[in-house]
Amino acid sequence: MARWDSVALFLTLTLVTAGANAAVLPMPAHNEDAQFEQPKSPDELALEKKLAKARKEQRFKQLKVDADKLLKLATELKQYVDKANDSILSLEVIQKADEIEKLSKSVKNKMRGE
Repeated sequence: MARWDSVALFLTLTLVTAGANAAVLPMPAHNEDAQFEQPKSPDELALEKKLAKARKEQRFKQLKVDADKLLKLATELKQYVDKANDSILSLEVIQKADEIEKLSKSVKNKMRGE
């Protein structure tokens, strides 16, 4: 009989320990409002389309400005390098290169629409 008590105690402790260590899974989110969401009116859809177009145009304008600035910086960098000594590059050259790198990443992101 003592053996069965030991087995029962072992099983009880195992189950209790397993229950304490078990991960609690979150309940799935249920959005009741999504079920009853009204379709957008033609006016709302037109407004969203107009706003998206305006954002796209603004991004393109900024892209053109940044591309012009990038060209200017690259030209300045070329002039600094041409003036530099063979063994020494000035701090201005390094700063221009860093500025070009940052601006080029910005232009690339704008081209992607980010």
